[in-house]
Amino acid sequence: MNYEDLINWCDSEWQAYTRHDFVQQLAAGTLDQQCFLHYLKQDFLFLKQYARAYALAIYKAPTLFDMRQALPHVHALLDQEMNHHIEYCAQWGISEQDMEAEPEDFGTVAYTRYVLDAGMSGDLVDLYAAVAPCAIGYAVIGEQLLAAPETVIDGNPYASWLQLYGGDDFQTNVAQGADYFNQLLSEVDINSMRGQRLMEVFRTATRMEIAFWQQGLNAIQEIK
Repeated sequence: MNYEDLINWCDSEWQAYTRHDFVQQLAAGTLDQQCFLHYLKQDFLFLKQYARAYALAIYKAPTLFDMRQALPHVHALLDQEMNHHIEYCAQWGISEQDMEAEPEDFGTVAYTRYVLDAGMSGDLVDLYAAVAPCAIGYAVIGEQLLAAPETVIDGNPYASWLQLYGGDDFQTNVAQGADYFNQLLSEVDINSMRGQRLMEVFRTATRMEIAFWQQGLNAIQEIK
């Protein structure tokens, strides 16, 4: 099996995730700033746990080769994505310390702890099945939105987000990670209990991504 089998198996959830109204509004530049800033602060907290998940992948890795596959993701998270969040929020007077002090929403807690639990209770493949929807999904979203004729770049306050996830560096990093994930999946029979388990882990994490977008949209209702 490969990761495309996982996507196809939960196609309705995958479409709801990668074409969510949150990202459509973001691409149009119409997303309420409070929604986006709430998302950024929660995503900052999410990415801290996500980096821990890739650190767990190093711990779970059976060989030096496998350990090395996770390291670039740790660096990318800590040195690129999180810096983007910090720099972006600074434009609105929100500091790194403010984000560190932000309480985790229930959805953030549920998603991140699910990913870590999948890795702790399972093996390396279980862990990658749980983290894959985030990385692969953001690459799909970034590529789709940058290519869409209706996407607004000039004057869009969220253009840097679109360019980050649709850009060559992120796309290349995810593609390399996806190739490695496929190597792990190639030894699994899609019809086996093991295969079914991995598909369920992947689908659950995808559902968590949908809830994470919705959590951002719901922020404006909570403020009102």
